[in-house]
Amino acid sequence: MASLQKSIVLLGCFDTKGPDFSFLRACILAHNESVITIDTGTYGNRADFPVDFEADHVASAAGHTLAELRERADRGYTVDVMGRGGASVLKRLHEAGKLKAVMGMGGGGGTYIALAAMQAVPLGIPKLCLSTVASKDLSRQVGSKDIVLMPSVVDVAGLNSISRMLIKQAAAALCGMANTQGETEVADTYGRVAISMFGNTTACVTACTELLQARGYEVCVFHANGVGGQTMESLINEGCFDGVLDVTTTELADELCGGICSAGPVRLEAAARCGVPQVVAPGCLDMVNFAHLDTVPARYRQRQLYSWAPDVTLMRTDADENQQLARLLTSKLNRAKAPVTILLPNQGLSQIDTEGGVFAASETNRTLFDTIRETASDRLAVTELPVHINDAAFASQAVETLLRLMRSRKA
Repeated sequence: MASLQKSIVLLGCFDTKGPDFSFLRACILAHNESVITIDTGTYGNRADFPVDFEADHVASAAGHTLAELRERADRGYTVDVMGRGGASVLKRLHEAGKLKAVMGMGGGGGTYIALAAMQAVPLGIPKLCLSTVASKDLSRQVGSKDIVLMPSVVDVAGLNSISRMLIKQAAAALCGMANTQGETEVADTYGRVAISMFGNTTACVTACTELLQARGYEVCVFHANGVGGQTMESLINEGCFDGVLDVTTTELADELCGGICSAGPVRLEAAARCGVPQVVAPGCLDMVNFAHLDTVPARYRQRQLYSWAPDVTLMRTDADENQQLARLLTSKLNRAKAPVTILLPNQGLSQIDTEGGVFAASETNRTLFDTIRETASDRLAVTELPVHINDAAFASQAVETLLRLMRSRKA
């Protein structure tokens, strides 16, 4: 049975895709769902169904007028504006408790608008886009959101036997997803903890996970490969976690040096800003990630490089970079609204930064540790441990410290 309060939202350019969205709307209604429609097209509504949010409303939500967009006649500018406007409308619908799921359809421009708008929709609310460019690399447009991309096979430009079949299937899939929300049993836990992990800190994170689960906590592990860090930050912002065990901060090194695993300039800021207790370690700050060896920038070709896999080349960070990384780390954590402890494992930062390991460089690590101590505010607790990051003792200390911070925060 359809929810009496929530509806499935259809968002797209009804000026050029009217018949397609009309058929999609009919398919959704056939599943006994209510529908809200948002027009992001700027050439005049040609839909044969009621439109709840016309294009002028969407443009206004982004701070512009439809007349301005038409006069400017700049497609790229218009697509950006309507994407932001769509996001604003979806955000308001969610806040009003009216959003059950959202679906968009289109080509390149329509897909961009739909994916941009869906960025405003939190985790767990189904998001589906039937797109002509679904098979392309849309990682930047999807970002850290749980968006399902479905190839349209034929263009979204008028109905035919193929498009009808796929639109009908997409509608059924979306309705199915929308009606499974809340049905999964949630474990009775004391709280939920986010942990960052890399291959080089797997032993640490595995031990931490087992210790936390044994104490009754749910654990969500994020691969620190750029997208993983972005996703973790996004979910922290959405209030998904009671504590953060950020033991693998390697994405900061990739951001500093131009590696392929950067999570962007706001990595390590969400928990500090949202007041979530956290334990932070410089896990894998000894390395920067590049792809195949021939992709390493020329300026780094003479540096210490290691092939972790044929398509993964690691570069050892030097003393100057470690000094910069330390300052970057503390500048973010010094602003924290909740307790933070930084743990420094002085026997190594990764699986290959150990005695006899290819990235062993104790003096470089010492530069990192000393700079962290020098630049940390009085509000940050900095503890150096005589262990390796993958030692059981480090995992035990990290978990006990985080649980103590979480208890003090609740108190």
